Amino acid sequence: MEPFAPKQVYAAKLTRRFPRLAVDMRVTIQVFRSGEVTSMWGRSSELGEDGVGVTLTGELEPGEVVSVEVSLPLAAYPLKVRALVRYRQGLRHGLEFLAVTTEQRDVLRRVCEMLAAGQ
Repeated sequence: MEPFAPKQVYAAKLTRRFPRLAVDMRVTIQVFRSGEVTSMWGRSSELGEDGVGVTLTGELEPGEVVSVEVSLPLAAYPLKVRALVRYRQGLRHGLEFLAVTTEQRDVLRRVCEMLAAGQ
């Protein structure tokens, strides 16, 4: 068996469980550091059922767990969920949602279906 070429390994890392869809929404982040809560805000660039890509006013470190509040289109109230910081490129961050309730998952699915239909 041949070993993976670097391109194949890189492509495998980019595989997502759910597609990401372009969307611009306000995002508020809270992170607990050094005994205090730090808040920052930003805008989303993409959304999927399992995470969100955001550009923030501050930096998060990969591996940090944060509280995220996202104002979803056509949702009755903002989505509030914990998320794991998966990557950072400057002020751009990839967040994976953690412990999403069934109700939150349903709202995310409906919003993603609506975004996909509009693209």
